[in-house]
Amino acid sequence: MSTATSISNTKLPAPIPATQTRFRAPKKNIPQTKRERDELLAHIREYNARVAPVAPMPLDELEVHARKILEDTDTPDLYLHYTAVLLNNEMWSETLASIPYERRLLLMPKCLRVEDKCPAPFDEFGLLCKQCGLCTIEDFQKEAERLGYAVLVAEGSAVVMSLIQTGKIEAIVGISCLPVLERTFPYVEAAAIPSVAVPLLQDDCINTTVDIDWVWDIIHLTSEDNTRRLNLNELQSDVRDWFTHEALEEVMGKADGVAEEIARDWLVGGGKRWRPFLSVAAFEALREDRGQELPAGLRHIAVAVECFHKASLIHDDIQDGDALRYGNPTLHEKHGVAVAINVGDLLIGEGYRLLAESGADDTLKAEMVQVAGQGQRQLCRGQGDELNWSLNPGPLNHKQVLEIHRYKTSPAFEVALKLGAAYADRLSGVGEVIENYSENLGIAYQIRDDMDDVSDDSFVGSEESFRPNVLLALAREKSNGDDKDVMNALWNGELAPESFDYSKIRDIAHLSGADERCLTLLEMYKEAAVRSLVDLDNENLKGLLRRVLGKIFNELEIKGWCREYEVKHGVREAEDAVTA
Repeated sequence: MSTATSISNTKLPAPIPATQTRFRAPKKNIPQTKRERDELLAHIREYNARVAPVAPMPLDELEVHARKILEDTDTPDLYLHYTAVLLNNEMWSETLASIPYERRLLLMPKCLRVEDKCPAPFDEFGLLCKQCGLCTIEDFQKEAERLGYAVLVAEGSAVVMSLIQTGKIEAIVGISCLPVLERTFPYVEAAAIPSVAVPLLQDDCINTTVDIDWVWDIIHLTSEDNTRRLNLNELQSDVRDWFTHEALEEVMGKADGVAEEIARDWLVGGGKRWRPFLSVAAFEALREDRGQELPAGLRHIAVAVECFHKASLIHDDIQDGDALRYGNPTLHEKHGVAVAINVGDLLIGEGYRLLAESGADDTLKAEMVQVAGQGQRQLCRGQGDELNWSLNPGPLNHKQVLEIHRYKTSPAFEVALKLGAAYADRLSGVGEVIENYSENLGIAYQIRDDMDDVSDDSFVGSEESFRPNVLLALAREKSNGDDKDVMNALWNGELAPESFDYSKIRDIAHLSGADERCLTLLEMYKEAAVRSLVDLDNENLKGLLRRVLGKIFNELEIKGWCREYEVKHGVREAEDAVTA
């Protein structure tokens, strides 16, 4: 039986609403990319913590603070109102977090709907959503009402003020364009109602979009989540500092012999340290003595996680015939296959040694060993399917590729989170949620990697290095004629590396719509990861995992696509759109 038929079809998450697949560039008065918006928000949070302005604040005074932020960060003046909205949010966020969900109002604009297809009627209070699944209104409304919010899909201050006057609403979470926020601000400020707003990405008043992750975070903001103030950037920086030669020696002891020296060099090498960061973050969310110094044994757990991960990369590079890793020669290219295999095996052993020396009691050690062993088993199953395919290459559909990713990539995230939870002695209550979250996170992560791989001219440098890729699977499925023949030849291993036309593959992926579909799948799995947290009782872990998802994907970039693609997806500035 071929690999193509033996790999079971993975279950795709539910489709995301249509508005989430419209990649429209923001208006000029809003930063053009999510990375820019997040960087500005970080500066605003730092300013709010340092200066501590007090809400409610008149608009003219709020703008004075906003201008100071723009000056300090050398940010264009056209972002003044956007900055003022975000600063107002930060001033009110702690108050909002303390107000019960059932005393809050979620106010959404009707322009989030797909106007020409929306079946919802209106009454005197606004839009009556029919739950048709075409836009994000349904998602936000369902989740907010599940939490206890009152929800309105309407513009205008009259309805809102009448609700406030009943005394049942003590805070407002609003979604709106900047002009409407500016007009309604005096009413809300005069009533001294805690209000947090998420600006729309367009002011078109029709078929608009919004940063979904941002809305989701604000809807769930609660004082029960004691990790909401946790500085993830600082935490990640601390974890990265654990991977110098000196820091590793503190945890692992002095390197003894050439094999250990090579292993330490490999650990110190490239990588974002996402997996050890996840272990530490999970522990922080679940520990009883939050805010105290991290226990020394947690560094053993974090380094163990990186040992397991770096060992898998060594073995993968050998099995896939890859010559480069992090832009440098792979370990087997530098030291030979035999030495590389030995170092990989050594790192696996080091990982288990570090778990044993973490200071946890014997029951928790046994639990952590079981977690690590099961993760290793799952990873090898996924790698086995891929290697089996490489012996007899042939076309795989995108669901079959996603199934390989589920086994190859997701287990590393699951192991990292579970080890952090186990070290906090809280795994029994959160293990199943972590499994579901990690599966979707891992697949989303690998989809993004697959897109980046196709953007790199070295992605198929030899027949041995080509591996199942979801974007290339979609390009084969969605292409026709000569393009279909090219994609079939690629999957069947019939293209000579020296004659390979990388730009042709990118053109096929773009013209067939495979790139759009891939981005939609990415968003589907990110959204599925968030939805997997719905039934999690621990608000600390729930809030932290939502923010971790946004952090990981905010730091990843799609590289090398054509100018038209980059303009369409907001990578280039809006001025370039005219030229394109």
